[in-house]
Amino acid sequence: MYFQDLQKYSRRAFLRRSGQLALTGSALPVALNLAAIGEAAAFNATDYKALVCVFMYGGNDYANTVVPYDDANYNAYQNIRSNIALSKASLSSMILQPNTPLAGGRQYALHPAMPAMAGLFNSGKAAVQMNVGPLVVPLTRVQYAGSNRTLYPLPPQLFSHNDQQSVWQSSSPEGSTVGWGGNIGDLALSGNGSSLFTCISVSGNAVYLSGDNALQYQVSTGGAVGISGIKGIVYGSSAVQNALATISQQPRSHILENIYTTTTARSVGAESLVTSALAGVSVGTSFTAGNPLADQLKMVARLIAARTALGTKRQVFFVSIGGFDLHDNLLPQHPALLGRVSDAMASFYNATVELGVADKVTAFTASDFGRTLTSNGDGSDHGWGSHHFVVGGAVKGKAFYGKPPPISVGNTAAPEDQWHVGQGRLLPSTSVDQYAATLAKWFGVGPTELAGILPNLNHFGSADYPIDLGFMA
Repeated sequence: MYFQDLQKYSRRAFLRRSGQLALTGSALPVALNLAAIGEAAAFNATDYKALVCVFMYGGNDYANTVVPYDDANYNAYQNIRSNIALSKASLSSMILQPNTPLAGGRQYALHPAMPAMAGLFNSGKAAVQMNVGPLVVPLTRVQYAGSNRTLYPLPPQLFSHNDQQSVWQSSSPEGSTVGWGGNIGDLALSGNGSSLFTCISVSGNAVYLSGDNALQYQVSTGGAVGISGIKGIVYGSSAVQNALATISQQPRSHILENIYTTTTARSVGAESLVTSALAGVSVGTSFTAGNPLADQLKMVARLIAARTALGTKRQVFFVSIGGFDLHDNLLPQHPALLGRVSDAMASFYNATVELGVADKVTAFTASDFGRTLTSNGDGSDHGWGSHHFVVGGAVKGKAFYGKPPPISVGNTAAPEDQWHVGQGRLLPSTSVDQYAATLAKWFGVGPTELAGILPNLNHFGSADYPIDLGFMA
């Protein structure tokens, strides 16, 4: 069942991408980022909307990010985490105050380094999706531990960094060429005046933004990236520079050579258009200096400000921050990372308010996986499910979504032991496909189009695993 679905999805992507690469030939590297050709749009956008994926590479430690605060659950957390638990006193100013209190008196607080994110949550501009991670089908702990992989398949290569990064972004392990962000972009290509700027990464190559037709356009935190041989003096000679610019862009009679030069000319034109568009806008919101994630999100804000000049009505962005693989030094290193995420996402939200598009832009976090609830002595090890943030004016904030997991590491038949698979590695109670479908639906993707974007989605849809998780207005 699962493998047939995945093969169908992968084969379709392979055939379309193979056709694109055949047309592109051995062109300049930027060609692959600029050769997007739109088909029919799934919707005709009359307004503007954008999705922004904030990926935390390395596997964020969920238990020290969204921390149990009520006495019973904090005490369990402290007993299990021992030397890597945060003190309750440090959490007192970071308590999250949902509109609807959680059952059983449960409370959570954010890490002390995340006051900006706590402020977004408590002001209704952010929500927490609890215990989300890759799932092929809904699973219980018994099914996970069993051997029937035909009925109860597992995500491929669990607990592996590269594979789980790819599974989160594309539903397939390392080597995948198509991501769900790119597939969302596929549906918007012809609705944009320039399809080249539908999917934009400010963090290098990411499979998340590669669609069947949409190919990511990459920029730096300083703006568009030009072809150095054309933008700068070559071998100290402007004559060589001009000759290279002419040769690499002039029409040719040979079909492959002509595609090469056409693609190069498109690259040069796109760089010029982005540079001009960015020069015509300004973002006054302050972003923290020395924060690489803030620099990336500031560029996203500038590109959104330039949306009219770029001819875009629907965009998908990707930014990232690394360093979360904290098997060691969790307590000294985790705060700075979470502080950067918190400050950058809050500044970005403020920028969308300044630009008048706060309810048109939604940012959300993702990561390889969560980590163990247990301490390994100085940190935590690879896990599975994790908690994530969704931020924006259209988010039904000041709320938790999904099932709060019990604070447990036991191996019994008791209910509290059913939502982890050992050492407090959370067994996801919400799939990435559900998370993505909720975002895609808000973006404008129709119900019949969701299955083409998310190959495992047809295995969900029950009351316990709804397609729409409810966190978007």
